[in-house]
Parts: sequence; C-alpha cells; structure tokens
Amino acid sequence: MIEEFLSELEQEAVTTRKMLGRVPEDKYDWKPHEKSMSIKTLSGHIAELPSWVTLALTTSELDFAASPYRPPVINGTADLLKLFENSLKSALSGLRAAKEEDLLPQWTLREGEKVLAVMTNGGLIRHSISQIIHHRAQLGVYLRLLNVPVPASYGPSADEMS
Repeated sequence: MIEEFLSELEQEAVTTRKMLGRVPEDKYDWKPHEKSMSIKTLSGHIAELPSWVTLALTTSELDFAASPYRPPVINGTADLLKLFENSLKSALSGLRAAKEEDLLPQWTLREGEKVLAVMTNGGLIRHSISQIIHHRAQLGVYLRLLNVPVPASYGPSADEMS
C-alpha cells in the first residue's frame, strides 16, 4: 500500500500544482455561494491536505479542542504553492520511511470528548488523498465560474483541447 500511496500522491501532485497555480490572487475572497468556502480557503485547504498523511504516520489523534485549527497565512500564489510543496514533501518523506505495519494502528479525530472519526492510519492516508481530489474538483468549478482556464486532470479539459 505504501508504494501505491506514494505513486498516487506524486501523480495527483502534478494536477494539484497546476490548479493551485491558476488561483487568481485578486479573487481570494470570492465564493460561488454564501455557504461555500472562499477560493483562498479552499485552495489553502487543498495545499495543506498532504500534511494529513504526515499526521497519520506521526500521531494517533488530532483533537481540535486541544489544538484549534489556524489556517496558514497565504498572501499569494507563491505562498500557496510553497505550502503545497512543503506538505507534499513531508508526506512523501514520511511514506518513504514507513513500513506497511505503520498503516494498521487506529487514528482518531476528535473535538474534546466528541469523537468525529476513527480509522486506521492507512485509512486516513486514503481519506487525505481522496480529499485532495474531491476539493481539487471543487476548485475546478470555481475556476470555471471565474473564466480561468481549467487545466487537464485525467484527460484534456475544454480549455486545453486543440
């Protein structure tokens, strides 16, 4: 599984990099609906999602009550891409050092006494990769609505077809 996670993260990073690089800095506060995240919040979340692979391999839980979430400071595309590259580097490094048995222990997400999720470390890694893909697709819709060319993901996009 570790080799599969490594391969998938590296492959998905190519598209994620392209998508994050197209987020328009002058639209950071824009959102398509009042209930939606801003494009800055969404892209920042995508950029830091690989760090959850590191969490899976180095911790047994995350308690939001004990460690409240503080979003990273992002002032432009360079910050966004740096956050992504640092998160990705940490995830890949952790996976390269891991053993298959490191995927088996249980990992818990909680807010104080309230348990939000329990899964194996491997399950959290799978969930993190799925979240990257899911939120990147959301970002593609945001870009389309802003008339920003959408890069290809798993085949050509309408903006990259000849």
